[in-house]
Amino acid sequence: MEAKTKKMPERQCLGCNGHFPKKELLRVVRDPNGAVSLDFTGKKSGRGAYICKSSACLTKAERSGRLARNLACEIPAEVYAAMREELTAHEGN
Repeated sequence: MEAKTKKMPERQCLGCNGHFPKKELLRVVRDPNGAVSLDFTGKKSGRGAYICKSSACLTKAERSGRLARNLACEIPAEVYAAMREELTAHEGN
């Protein structure tokens, strides 16, 4: 008997529209209180959307409005700026 291979869940990046394994993407989450933040662990509770781990995909998702539409909330520019800073800080580590 052959061992079954475990199916890896895939998600779509809202910036580049590419399909990647869930672990390779970064989750943007809207928690039950309505606060939007980046989830580097993928375990925060709330409505999630996925982007590549690059600031270019975050910018593209912001410009197209896909992130706000997917999370079903209005996202202020300050939140995008904070997410961009957090992403660049995490890329440095």
